[in-house]
Amino acid sequence: MTLSLSPAEARRIVLGAQGFARPRPERAGTRHVRRNLDRLALHQIDSVNVLSRAHYLPAFSRLGVYDTAVLDRDAWSRVSERRVFEYWAHEASLVPLDLHPALRWRMARADRGEAGYSGMRAFAGPRRAEAMALLARIRDEGPLGASDVETGRTGWWDWSEPKRMLEWLFYAGHVTTLTRRRGFERVYDLPERVIPSSVLALPALDEREAHRVLVERSARALGIATLGEIKDYFRLGGPETQRAVADLVEAGTLVPATVPGWPKAFLHAEAGTPRRIAASALLAPFDPLVWERARAERLFGFRYRIEIYVPAARRQHGYYVLPFLHAGRLAARVDLKADRARSRLLVPALHLEPDTPPDTREALEAELRLLANWLGLSDVRHGGG
Repeated sequence: MTLSLSPAEARRIVLGAQGFARPRPERAGTRHVRRNLDRLALHQIDSVNVLSRAHYLPAFSRLGVYDTAVLDRDAWSRVSERRVFEYWAHEASLVPLDLHPALRWRMARADRGEAGYSGMRAFAGPRRAEAMALLARIRDEGPLGASDVETGRTGWWDWSEPKRMLEWLFYAGHVTTLTRRRGFERVYDLPERVIPSSVLALPALDEREAHRVLVERSARALGIATLGEIKDYFRLGGPETQRAVADLVEAGTLVPATVPGWPKAFLHAEAGTPRRIAASALLAPFDPLVWERARAERLFGFRYRIEIYVPAARRQHGYYVLPFLHAGRLAARVDLKADRARSRLLVPALHLEPDTPPDTREALEAELRLLANWLGLSDVRHGGG
């Protein structure tokens, strides 16, 4: 059976699956934050901190004001309190611990030199002894960050040799992230000293079952999606995703669907179709609703590109631009910066989309004030100064 859906129905299904159908809670607490991460299956991490760390923003978009210490505690606290681990999912991400067994195949591939950046793969083969010596140092001396072992220049994209070794050890599952320190640097430790023993004791899933689990979680988070969009969520391989989708269709978990203007799509069987979407929300550039730019354009007619790496003179909309969801559409985009020294939320640029709902500006201003409050900033200043 193949379902036929209109673009409007598909859009509402997506927004419902992403957590935008229900009103925000009056007071977002630990339960809401954890439920939100479980719904999305991951929060992408990024180094840019011009507004807020990217992994904090998806929960704000869906819940409003909440305490980021909840996410910090779940991700980087002592072992008994951990509910999240850091790993490569959709890029570097925070992932619920129940998915740890479903990602061990990726660790095994990295250990064999079959995954990861080319500069890291040598440590799976001819330079393995060097990486193992560094692992032994962590075992004997305790947690280490790259700055503890390197002497050369390094950064998010400029990795030293020790950093590459640590990242290979991380990708291959020999170490995991203990905490994050100033500069958002990873501090690595042995998994058995970080991940709850009850999780490590769970058997690793074989690759076929692991892909079924990850594809199901992706499809659940997306609501309705194409094969490519499902594959992209956890950055899976094409053939493995195709096989997992076929398995889930046979099981009735996914239902083939057609939407005018879409490639062939798959609907999660438990996805609902909200009658209307009342949510208003600012979305981080790395929010799963918009991180796949072609999908955002197909869903909302909204062409979105992040311009951080575009020279200032060539930027169309700004440096760190957040789309604004309102009345079930992406109705505006706004360039934002947190001026923490002066306690101001700066708005260098604001662009309304064509035919935007008449109350968009008012709703956006309310959301900007809420964002400033959440960030502990006392003022919203348009024009960037």
